[in-house]
Amino acid sequence: MQSLRVLIFSATFGAGHVRAAEAVQEALLARAPQTEIIHLDFGEFLSKTINKVVKNTYIDLIKYTPKLWGKFYYRTAKISSDSVVQRLINKLGRREFLNYILKLRPDVIICTYPTVAGILAELRLKKTLPVPLITIVTDYTVHGQWIHPGVDAYIVGCQEARDHLVNHGIQPEKIKVTGIPVSPKFERLLDRGKILAKLGLKEGVATVLVMGGAYGVLGGVKQVLKFLGESRYPVQSIVVCGRDERLYKSLDQVVAEANNPIVRFGFVTNVEELMTAADLIITKAGGLTVSESLTKGLPLIIYKPIPGQEEANAHFLMRIGAGKLAYTEEELETILADLLQNPKKLGLMRKAASAAIPRRAAERAVAEIEELLDPLISPDNFDKMGQVNLPMNR
Repeated sequence: MQSLRVLIFSATFGAGHVRAAEAVQEALLARAPQTEIIHLDFGEFLSKTINKVVKNTYIDLIKYTPKLWGKFYYRTAKISSDSVVQRLINKLGRREFLNYILKLRPDVIICTYPTVAGILAELRLKKTLPVPLITIVTDYTVHGQWIHPGVDAYIVGCQEARDHLVNHGIQPEKIKVTGIPVSPKFERLLDRGKILAKLGLKEGVATVLVMGGAYGVLGGVKQVLKFLGESRYPVQSIVVCGRDERLYKSLDQVVAEANNPIVRFGFVTNVEELMTAADLIITKAGGLTVSESLTKGLPLIIYKPIPGQEEANAHFLMRIGAGKLAYTEEELETILADLLQNPKKLGLMRKAASAAIPRRAAERAVAEIEELLDPLISPDNFDKMGQVNLPMNR
């Protein structure tokens, strides 16, 4: 890849958008170390204060009132790019975005968050943004907010996402199925025995990883750990509480009284090691967590999925045979008991997980981006344009 200046927009409304952006950044630098990359948080770019309020509201919404979030998601799922609502959204901060971009003069913009992609896509359609725009969809379903005809190219995780975009008017040649980009560290072969020993766990015993998400939004973790800790089937558990200190402390008694080993963590940066140690993961269905698990060939149980994109991701896992879905504690316990008693079933799920998505998704995405850019980049694009003055009603 030639020496490029790449501008990446993600958002901290859920960690997955950021992790996808970081995965692309890693792969870009591995392919061409001279690449200059500027990675910005969409929300903080506009206002750190508003971003913090919106982010906390979003986390509280999906954590305490997920059904309300689900209603909002489904009611807006079919929003069209030319609707009144979308046109209003697309005015959000567009002056700041455009002036910043024209001053920075990047060769390409990559978005892993749909709102900023929509703002910039409209500017592409108006021919006021002289920079190719590539959008990476970070779920296995496509909400209406992702769909914008002004996007130059899409990177998606599966054929179903591609078909959805095509059915909603996006030209097929603009869409590349690479898998959702995950950090290259999830591709590396690690020594499972050494990791288990480091964790104080045994080889030959079923190991279940329970992940509550970065902000502990997986509900019912305490009951899940009680069941695993008291299970009559041989099992050992790893639980990651993320930044939820209340959840971490609430497990003191559960861990102390468990008959089966439980290893507990707060926020971690070695998820790839924990996934290597595990035979099964119980988690929420964020697009990046799902992608990382599939990359590691790790079967999933999605417990109490958040209505919306996570529920759709869970159904994707069920269709490909790599995951199970439990809405209640009773359903979860039934599924766990069945899989712990029948290792062959778990083996079939692992096989399905390993075959589910393309390998080296981040590298494949970067290769596609490079190919897409060749006919799109024009050295004199910025020379033809000066500072753009937009109407004040943004």
